Amino acid sequence: MITILSIETATSICSVAIHQDSKTLASADLFLEKSHSASLSLLIEQLLSHCDLRLADLNAVAVSSGPGSYTGLRIGLSTAKGLCYALDIPLIAISSLDTMCVQMQKFILNTSPLLIPMIDARRMEVFYKVNQYDLTEIEPLNNLILTEDSFDKYFDKYSTIYLFGNGASKASDLYKEKRNLIIIKDVNPSAMFMGKLAFGKYQLNQFEDLAYFEPDYGKEFFSPVSKKKSFL
Repeated sequence: MITILSIETATSICSVAIHQDSKTLASADLFLEKSHSASLSLLIEQLLSHCDLRLADLNAVAVSSGPGSYTGLRIGLSTAKGLCYALDIPLIAISSLDTMCVQMQKFILNTSPLLIPMIDARRMEVFYKVNQYDLTEIEPLNNLILTEDSFDKYFDKYSTIYLFGNGASKASDLYKEKRNLIIIKDVNPSAMFMGKLAFGKYQLNQFEDLAYFEPDYGKEFFSPVSKKKSFL
């Protein structure tokens, strides 16, 4: 049995799960703003205790690779790297958007729709990618400002398109005339759905370099210049 700790911190939700192979043993999602730094380590400790496991029982740590919150992703990755380094186990990176697609697969009976997960990127901008039902990538991670014709090239080609995630609410008015579009807003990245993807990468030895791996934030991080006067 391969035991993997999964950490998902790309959004305001702090999410942790423990999987053996691809089966979920336990998971916890904390829906509190800015709770990652204070709660992540405690959630990990509680889940391990609940499963009667120790840190030494872990074979790998899977972490969300983005896109999403700069601060959230940094907290998740620093925790994951620290555990991997201390325990001498591999680090696995999982796209938050792919995790959302796995979540949708459990509720869709039709195996031919197009899946477009979206994470809010402020104003009318979203992070997104386009996958087939089996997670074959059609369009890689990108960010865009939604317009009425953003996905026109897909509406004529696919009989059913699922657009989902906390960024999907921005599309409701833009695409309300599209009969083949289903919009689901209440889908968030969750560590619970990382197990299948993480175990698949573990079997293929698709691990990240602990020293150099960085999340994919979706766009370049921008830090505004402080307006406070310098001491110099």
